Amino acid sequence: MPRPIEALIDPGALAHNLARARAAAPDTRLWAVVKANAYGHGLARAFEGLRAADGFALLDLAEAQQLRALGWRGPILLLEGCFEPRDLELCSRLGLWHVVHGPQQVDWLAAHKTQQPHRVFLKLNSGMNRLGFAPAAFRSAWARLHALPQVEEISLMTHFSDADGERGIAHQLAAFEAATHDLPGERSLGNSAALLRHGVAGDWARAGILCYGSAPDFPAHDSRHWGLQPAMTLRSRLIATQDLQPGDSVGYGSTYRASAPQRIGIVACGYADGYPRHAGNDTPVLVDGVRTGTVGRVSMDMLAVDLSPVPAAGVGSEVTLWGRGPQGSLLAIDDVAQAAGTVAYELMCALAPRVPVRSVG
Repeated sequence: MPRPIEALIDPGALAHNLARARAAAPDTRLWAVVKANAYGHGLARAFEGLRAADGFALLDLAEAQQLRALGWRGPILLLEGCFEPRDLELCSRLGLWHVVHGPQQVDWLAAHKTQQPHRVFLKLNSGMNRLGFAPAAFRSAWARLHALPQVEEISLMTHFSDADGERGIAHQLAAFEAATHDLPGERSLGNSAALLRHGVAGDWARAGILCYGSAPDFPAHDSRHWGLQPAMTLRSRLIATQDLQPGDSVGYGSTYRASAPQRIGIVACGYADGYPRHAGNDTPVLVDGVRTGTVGRVSMDMLAVDLSPVPAAGVGSEVTLWGRGPQGSLLAIDDVAQAAGTVAYELMCALAPRVPVRSVG
Protein backbone atom coordinates (compact mmCIF):
# COMPACT_ATOMS: atom_id res chain seq x y z
CA MET A 1 0.00 0.00 0.00
CA PRO A 2 1.42 3.43 -0.89
CA ARG A 3 1.95 6.09 1.75
CA PRO A 4 -1.45 7.79 2.17
CA ILE A 5 -0.49 11.39 1.39
CA GLU A 6 -1.69 12.89 -1.91
CA ALA A 7 -2.51 16.21 -3.54
CA LEU A 8 -5.71 16.66 -5.51
CA ILE A 9 -6.04 19.31 -8.23
CA ASP A 10 -9.51 20.46 -9.27
CA PRO A 11 -9.63 21.87 -12.83
CA GLY A 12 -13.24 22.90 -12.23
CA ALA A 13 -12.12 25.17 -9.39
CA LEU A 14 -9.48 26.72 -11.64
CA ALA A 15 -12.12 27.41 -14.29
CA HIS A 16 -14.45 28.89 -11.67
CA ASN A 17 -11.76 31.21 -10.32
CA LEU A 18 -10.81 32.38 -13.80
CA ALA A 19 -14.48 33.13 -14.48
CA ARG A 20 -14.54 35.12 -11.25
CA ALA A 21 -11.64 37.21 -12.55
CA ARG A 22 -13.43 37.76 -15.84
CA ALA A 23 -16.57 38.90 -14.04
CA ALA A 24 -14.47 41.45 -12.15
CA ALA A 25 -13.13 42.90 -15.42
CA PRO A 26 -15.45 41.85 -18.25
CA ASP A 27 -13.86 44.16 -20.84
CA THR A 28 -10.29 43.09 -20.05
CA ARG A 29 -8.33 40.22 -21.54
CA LEU A 30 -6.88 37.83 -18.98
CA TRP A 31 -3.47 36.32 -18.65
CA ALA A 32 -3.61 33.15 -16.58
CA VAL A 33 -0.28 33.22 -14.76
CA VAL A 34 1.16 29.69 -14.71
CA LYS A 35 4.76 30.33 -13.64
CA ALA A 36 6.45 27.92 -11.21
CA ASN A 37 4.72 24.91 -12.75
CA ALA A 38 1.37 26.66 -12.35
CA TYR A 39 2.06 27.56 -8.71
CA GLY A 40 2.83 23.92 -7.95
CA HIS A 41 -0.40 22.59 -9.45
CA GLY A 42 1.24 21.16 -12.58
CA LEU A 43 1.14 22.98 -15.88
CA ALA A 44 -0.74 20.30 -17.82
CA ARG A 45 -3.35 19.91 -15.08
CA ALA A 46 -3.79 23.66 -14.72
CA PHE A 47 -4.09 24.10 -18.49
CA GLU A 48 -7.26 22.01 -18.50
CA GLY A 49 -8.89 24.36 -16.03
CA LEU A 50 -7.52 27.64 -17.38
CA ARG A 51 -7.81 27.19 -21.12
CA ALA A 52 -10.60 29.82 -21.25
CA ALA A 53 -7.91 32.45 -20.58
CA ASP A 54 -6.94 34.84 -23.36
CA GLY A 55 -3.28 34.02 -22.83
CA PHE A 56 -0.81 32.37 -20.49
CA ALA A 57 2.00 34.18 -18.66
CA LEU A 58 5.05 32.37 -17.33
CA LEU A 59 8.83 32.57 -17.01
CA ASP A 60 10.35 29.41 -18.39
CA LEU A 61 10.91 28.67 -22.07
CA ALA A 62 10.48 24.94 -21.43
CA GLU A 63 7.03 25.62 -19.97
CA ALA A 64 6.17 27.74 -23.00
CA GLN A 65 7.15 24.81 -25.21
CA GLN A 66 4.99 22.52 -23.09
CA LEU A 67 1.98 24.78 -23.55
CA ARG A 68 2.45 24.73 -27.31
CA ALA A 69 2.75 20.93 -27.17
CA LEU A 70 -0.55 20.82 -25.23
CA GLY A 71 -2.17 22.55 -28.19
CA TRP A 72 -2.30 26.17 -27.04
CA ARG A 73 -2.04 28.46 -30.06
CA GLY A 74 -2.89 31.72 -28.35
CA PRO A 75 -0.61 34.32 -26.72
CA ILE A 76 2.13 33.27 -24.31
CA LEU A 77 3.98 36.00 -22.41
CA LEU A 78 7.44 35.61 -20.85
CA LEU A 79 7.10 37.72 -17.71
CA GLU A 80 10.84 38.20 -17.20
CA GLY A 81 11.60 38.35 -20.90
CA CYS A 82 14.64 36.72 -22.43
CA PHE A 83 17.67 35.74 -20.37
CA GLU A 84 20.15 35.56 -23.26
CA PRO A 85 20.13 36.49 -26.97
CA ARG A 86 19.44 32.99 -28.28
CA ASP A 87 16.14 32.91 -26.36
CA LEU A 88 14.82 35.26 -29.04
CA GLU A 89 15.15 32.47 -31.60
CA LEU A 90 12.64 30.38 -29.66
CA CYS A 91 10.38 33.41 -29.28
CA SER A 92 10.39 33.75 -33.06
CA ARG A 93 9.75 30.06 -33.62
CA LEU A 94 6.99 29.66 -31.02
CA GLY A 95 5.44 33.09 -31.44
CA LEU A 96 6.10 34.10 -27.84
CA TRP A 97 5.48 37.60 -26.54
CA HIS A 98 8.05 38.84 -24.05
CA VAL A 99 8.67 41.54 -21.51
CA VAL A 100 11.51 44.01 -22.05
CA HIS A 101 12.65 45.39 -18.71
CA GLY A 102 16.26 46.44 -19.29
CA PRO A 103 18.53 48.00 -21.94
CA GLN A 104 20.41 44.76 -22.61
CA GLN A 105 17.22 43.12 -23.83
CA VAL A 106 16.74 46.01 -26.28
CA ASP A 107 20.29 45.43 -27.53
CA TRP A 108 19.59 41.74 -28.08
CA LEU A 109 16.47 42.55 -30.09
CA ALA A 110 18.37 45.03 -32.24
CA ALA A 111 20.86 42.29 -33.16
CA HIS A 112 18.26 39.56 -33.63
CA LYS A 113 17.63 38.33 -37.19
CA THR A 114 14.01 37.31 -37.67
CA GLN A 115 11.34 37.24 -40.35
CA GLN A 116 8.62 37.55 -37.69
CA PRO A 117 8.61 40.85 -35.76
CA HIS A 118 8.02 40.46 -32.04
CA ARG A 119 5.26 41.61 -29.70
CA VAL A 120 6.92 43.06 -26.61
CA PHE A 121 5.71 44.41 -23.27
CA LEU A 122 7.85 47.33 -22.13
CA LYS A 123 7.97 47.39 -18.34
CA LEU A 124 8.04 50.51 -16.19
CA ASN A 125 9.55 50.42 -12.73
CA SER A 126 6.84 52.45 -11.02
CA GLY A 127 8.06 51.78 -7.50
CA MET A 128 8.44 48.02 -7.05
CA ASN A 129 12.18 48.32 -7.78
CA ARG A 130 12.65 44.83 -9.13
CA LEU A 131 12.42 44.93 -12.92
CA GLY A 132 11.67 47.71 -15.36
CA PHE A 133 12.95 50.99 -16.73
CA ALA A 134 12.95 53.97 -14.42
CA PRO A 135 10.45 56.66 -15.45
CA ALA A 136 13.27 58.93 -16.69
CA ALA A 137 14.55 56.19 -19.03
CA PHE A 138 11.22 54.75 -20.13
CA ARG A 139 10.50 56.94 -23.14
CA SER A 140 13.94 56.54 -24.65
CA ALA A 141 13.57 52.75 -24.31
CA TRP A 142 10.19 52.97 -26.03
CA ALA A 143 11.71 55.07 -28.85
CA ARG A 144 14.51 52.55 -29.38
CA LEU A 145 12.06 49.65 -29.56
CA HIS A 146 9.71 51.58 -31.83
CA ALA A 147 12.54 52.14 -34.31
CA LEU A 148 13.45 48.45 -34.57
CA PRO A 149 12.14 46.41 -37.51
CA GLN A 150 12.31 43.38 -35.18
CA VAL A 151 9.46 44.83 -33.09
CA GLU A 152 5.90 44.67 -34.34
CA GLU A 153 3.95 46.06 -31.39
CA ILE A 154 4.80 47.54 -28.00
CA SER A 155 2.52 47.13 -25.01
CA LEU A 156 3.14 48.91 -21.72
CA MET A 157 3.12 47.34 -18.28
CA THR A 158 4.02 47.74 -14.63
CA HIS A 159 3.67 45.72 -11.43
CA PHE A 160 2.16 46.86 -8.14
CA SER A 161 4.02 46.35 -4.88
CA ASP A 162 1.18 47.14 -2.45
CA ALA A 163 -2.06 46.22 -4.19
CA ASP A 164 -2.83 43.87 -1.30
CA GLY A 165 -2.07 46.33 1.48
CA GLU A 166 -2.91 49.68 3.01
CA ARG A 167 -0.58 51.74 0.82
CA GLY A 168 -2.50 50.72 -2.28
CA ILE A 169 -1.66 51.50 -5.89
CA ALA A 170 -2.42 55.21 -6.39
CA HIS A 171 1.23 56.29 -6.25
CA GLN A 172 2.27 53.72 -8.84
CA LEU A 173 -0.69 54.42 -11.09
CA ALA A 174 0.30 58.09 -11.07
CA ALA A 175 3.89 57.20 -11.98
CA PHE A 176 2.68 54.95 -14.79
CA GLU A 177 0.32 57.58 -16.18
CA ALA A 178 3.01 60.26 -16.09
CA ALA A 179 5.47 58.07 -17.99
CA THR A 180 3.04 56.66 -20.57
CA HIS A 181 0.13 59.08 -20.95
CA ASP A 182 0.65 59.87 -24.65
CA LEU A 183 2.29 56.62 -25.77
CA PRO A 184 0.29 54.20 -27.91
CA GLY A 185 -0.13 50.55 -27.05
CA GLU A 186 -2.15 48.26 -24.82
CA ARG A 187 -1.65 48.36 -21.08
CA SER A 188 -1.14 45.47 -18.65
CA LEU A 189 -1.59 46.67 -15.07
CA GLY A 190 -3.63 44.54 -12.73
CA ASN A 191 -2.35 41.58 -10.79
CA SER A 192 -4.84 39.54 -8.73
CA ALA A 193 -5.05 42.04 -5.88
CA ALA A 194 -5.32 45.09 -8.14
CA LEU A 195 -8.03 43.37 -10.16
CA LEU A 196 -10.24 42.26 -7.27
CA ARG A 197 -9.46 44.84 -4.58
CA HIS A 198 -9.04 47.99 -6.70
CA GLY A 199 -10.83 47.17 -9.95
CA VAL A 200 -7.71 48.08 -11.93
CA ALA A 201 -6.75 45.87 -14.85
CA GLY A 202 -5.81 47.67 -18.07
CA ASP A 203 -6.19 45.92 -21.42
CA TRP A 204 -4.53 42.75 -20.09
CA ALA A 205 -4.92 41.69 -16.45
CA ARG A 206 -2.57 39.14 -14.91
CA ALA A 207 -4.61 36.67 -12.88
CA GLY A 208 -2.18 34.75 -10.71
CA ILE A 209 -2.87 33.61 -7.16
CA LEU A 210 -6.62 34.13 -7.49
CA CYS A 211 -6.75 31.38 -10.14
CA TYR A 212 -5.63 28.88 -7.53
CA GLY A 213 -8.19 29.87 -4.90
CA SER A 214 -6.16 32.02 -2.52
CA ALA A 215 -7.35 35.49 -1.56
CA PRO A 216 -4.86 38.00 -3.02
CA ASP A 217 -5.30 40.40 -0.09
CA PHE A 218 -5.60 37.96 2.81
CA PRO A 219 -6.17 38.56 5.72
CA ALA A 220 -8.13 41.70 4.81
CA HIS A 221 -10.43 39.40 2.82
CA ASP A 222 -10.59 35.63 2.56
CA SER A 223 -11.25 33.41 -0.44
CA ARG A 224 -14.95 33.15 0.38
CA HIS A 225 -15.26 36.94 0.24
CA TRP A 226 -13.99 36.90 -3.35
CA GLY A 227 -15.96 33.80 -4.32
CA LEU A 228 -12.86 31.70 -4.97
CA GLN A 229 -12.59 27.92 -4.72
CA PRO A 230 -9.51 25.93 -3.64
CA ALA A 231 -7.81 24.30 -6.59
CA MET A 232 -5.40 22.20 -4.51
CA THR A 233 -6.15 19.85 -1.64
CA LEU A 234 -3.35 18.24 0.35
CA ARG A 235 -4.58 15.30 2.37
CA SER A 236 -3.25 12.31 4.24
CA ARG A 237 -4.31 9.95 7.05
CA LEU A 238 -3.54 9.17 10.65
CA ILE A 239 -1.01 6.37 10.89
CA ALA A 240 -0.83 6.19 14.71
CA THR A 241 -2.27 7.64 17.90
CA GLN A 242 -0.69 8.36 21.28
CA ASP A 243 -2.17 8.97 24.73
CA LEU A 244 -0.34 11.70 26.61
CA GLN A 245 -0.21 12.35 30.33
CA PRO A 246 0.35 15.80 31.84
CA GLY A 247 3.91 16.86 31.21
CA ASP A 248 4.49 14.51 28.25
CA SER A 249 6.23 16.18 25.32
CA VAL A 250 5.73 15.73 21.59
CA GLY A 251 8.33 15.69 18.83
CA TYR A 252 11.84 16.98 18.41
CA GLY A 253 12.93 19.64 20.85
CA SER A 254 9.95 18.97 23.16
CA THR A 255 8.31 22.20 21.97
CA TYR A 256 4.89 21.01 23.12
CA ARG A 257 3.96 19.55 26.52
CA ALA A 258 0.54 18.27 27.48
CA SER A 259 -1.11 20.15 30.35
CA ALA A 260 -3.74 17.44 30.83
CA PRO A 261 -4.45 13.93 29.56
CA GLN A 262 -4.62 14.24 25.79
CA ARG A 263 -4.90 12.04 22.74
CA ILE A 264 -2.94 12.96 19.63
CA GLY A 265 -2.71 11.56 16.11
CA ILE A 266 0.34 11.11 13.91
CA VAL A 267 -0.12 12.18 10.29
CA ALA A 268 1.87 10.91 7.30
CA CYS A 269 3.00 14.37 6.23
CA GLY A 270 6.15 16.35 6.96
CA TYR A 271 8.48 18.96 5.61
CA ALA A 272 9.83 16.53 3.00
CA ASP A 273 6.33 16.62 1.51
CA GLY A 274 6.35 20.41 1.39
CA TYR A 275 4.51 21.10 4.64
CA PRO A 276 6.19 24.05 6.38
CA ARG A 277 8.62 22.95 9.10
CA HIS A 278 8.19 26.31 10.81
CA ALA A 279 4.46 25.71 11.38
CA GLY A 280 3.98 26.10 15.11
CA ASN A 281 1.57 24.56 17.57
CA ASP A 282 -2.12 24.91 16.63
CA THR A 283 -1.60 25.33 12.90
CA PRO A 284 -5.08 24.36 11.62
CA VAL A 285 -5.84 20.96 10.12
CA LEU A 286 -9.02 18.96 9.57
CA VAL A 287 -9.37 15.43 10.95
CA ASP A 288 -12.42 13.68 9.50
CA GLY A 289 -13.61 17.15 8.52
CA VAL A 290 -13.32 18.58 12.05
CA ARG A 291 -10.98 21.50 12.63
CA THR A 292 -8.16 20.99 15.10
CA GLY A 293 -4.48 21.93 15.27
CA THR A 294 -0.94 20.63 15.16
CA VAL A 295 1.12 19.92 18.26
CA GLY A 296 4.89 19.79 18.44
CA ARG A 297 7.48 20.31 15.77
CA VAL A 298 6.91 19.18 12.17
CA SER A 299 9.43 16.47 11.26
CA MET A 300 10.58 15.19 7.87
CA ASP A 301 7.81 12.64 7.34
CA MET A 302 5.28 13.18 10.13
CA LEU A 303 3.42 15.73 12.18
CA ALA A 304 1.16 15.43 15.19
CA VAL A 305 -2.36 16.77 15.70
CA ASP A 306 -4.63 17.21 18.69
CA LEU A 307 -7.52 14.72 18.62
CA SER A 308 -9.45 16.28 21.50
CA PRO A 309 -12.13 17.74 19.16
CA VAL A 310 -12.37 14.41 17.28
CA PRO A 311 -12.61 11.65 19.91
CA ALA A 312 -13.76 9.05 17.38
CA ALA A 313 -10.73 9.53 15.11
CA GLY A 314 -8.21 6.74 14.81
CA VAL A 315 -5.71 5.14 12.50
CA GLY A 316 -6.90 5.67 8.93
CA SER A 317 -8.88 8.85 9.65
CA GLU A 318 -8.64 11.40 6.86
CA VAL A 319 -6.53 14.47 7.51
CA THR A 320 -6.87 17.58 5.35
CA LEU A 321 -3.74 19.73 5.49
CA TRP A 322 -5.43 22.34 3.29
CA GLY A 323 -8.25 22.42 0.77
CA ARG A 324 -11.47 20.42 0.66
CA GLY A 325 -12.20 17.88 3.38
CA PRO A 326 -14.94 15.27 3.81
CA GLN A 327 -18.63 16.16 4.27
CA GLY A 328 -18.18 19.52 2.57
CA SER A 329 -15.58 20.77 5.04
CA LEU A 330 -12.99 23.29 3.94
CA LEU A 331 -9.63 24.49 5.25
CA ALA A 332 -8.42 27.55 3.36
CA ILE A 333 -4.75 27.42 2.47
CA ASP A 334 -4.50 31.05 3.57
CA ASP A 335 -5.38 30.04 7.14
CA VAL A 336 -2.59 27.46 7.19
CA ALA A 337 -0.10 29.89 5.67
CA GLN A 338 -0.93 32.61 8.18
CA ALA A 339 -0.50 30.25 11.13
CA ALA A 340 2.85 29.12 9.70
CA GLY A 341 4.07 32.67 9.15
CA THR A 342 4.16 32.43 5.36
CA VAL A 343 1.88 32.90 2.33
CA ALA A 344 -0.23 30.53 0.27
CA TYR A 345 2.08 31.00 -2.73
CA GLU A 346 4.93 29.31 -0.85
CA LEU A 347 2.82 26.38 0.34
CA MET A 348 1.54 25.68 -3.17
CA CYS A 349 4.95 25.94 -4.80
CA ALA A 350 6.67 23.89 -2.08
CA LEU A 351 4.65 20.73 -2.75
CA ALA A 352 7.36 18.07 -2.94
CA PRO A 353 7.88 15.78 -5.95
CA ARG A 354 7.37 12.70 -3.78
CA VAL A 355 3.71 13.62 -3.16
CA PRO A 356 1.43 11.88 -5.68
CA VAL A 357 -0.77 14.37 -7.53
CA ARG A 358 -3.96 13.67 -9.46
CA SER A 359 -6.80 15.65 -10.99
CA VAL A 360 -10.32 15.32 -9.59
CA GLY A 361 -13.76 16.63 -10.41
